[in-house]
Amino acid sequence: MRHITVYTTDKEYNHFIELAKNLHYVKKIETDDEPAKADVLKNIKAGLQEVKLFKKGKLKTSSAKDFLDEL
Repeated sequence: MRHITVYTTDKEYNHFIELAKNLHYVKKIETDDEPAKADVLKNIKAGLQEVKLFKKGKLKTSSAKDFLDEL
């Protein structure tokens, strides 16, 4: 199997993805969006791990006021 990389404008991106999905010989489409989804899942898992550690008393957190002040 071979692969191809296509660089396109944001305006044409969605149209090209839809076109490629409708080609019977296209087996898989990987986009920039997929790593972002993986990063989101990884961050959620890390957050849940921190919650577990906090509940066990092994992690200290900052107050909501301090958190908002940092923003």
